[in-house]
Amino acid sequence: MIKVEIRRPRMEDINELHSLFRIVIKDTFIKEGIGEKLKDLSDEIEGKEKYLESDLESNGEKRYFLIALYGNKVIGSIEYGPASSLICEITNNNFKDLVEVGTVFVHPDYQRMGVGNLLLNKMYSTLKSKGIEEFCLDSGYKMAQKIWKKKFGEPDYLLEDYWDKGNDHMIWRVRVSDLVVG
Repeated sequence: MIKVEIRRPRMEDINELHSLFRIVIKDTFIKEGIGEKLKDLSDEIEGKEKYLESDLESNGEKRYFLIALYGNKVIGSIEYGPASSLICEITNNNFKDLVEVGTVFVHPDYQRMGVGNLLLNKMYSTLKSKGIEEFCLDSGYKMAQKIWKKKFGEPDYLLEDYWDKGNDHMIWRVRVSDLVVG
């Protein structure tokens, strides 16, 4: 395990976070076999940049990011905010009052070193301290879905072939008090 600092982002972190978003999303698209979907890739990056902007403009009220640093290099991120329109649509608004945890990104060079778990655990304690008892989380990426199934069990919503044949979308509802930190 590497020594990582987790903290809120600052204005001076924007460029490095934008770079992290591009690196992780591009790497994920390639590993998922969808690297040629340049418009989707661009939209995904742009969406994360807007979430970060929303956090910084609202001082964490509209979106709330945490970042992981190794030395002075940003190597990971996580955020929460209102449930996405996709989640609300798919769940028939059953999750509209939940916050969504997302943008769980770890730089490819630092994956499988516990950075994601550190970010998640810090987010759990942040949610708990804010009186948030439940959150939702979704994923259309096969690699991420394996991780979330291991952590949270079977999804509450499974949309088979949602993105394409063999590319499902999954949504989980998670009680913070049910989480085992570690």
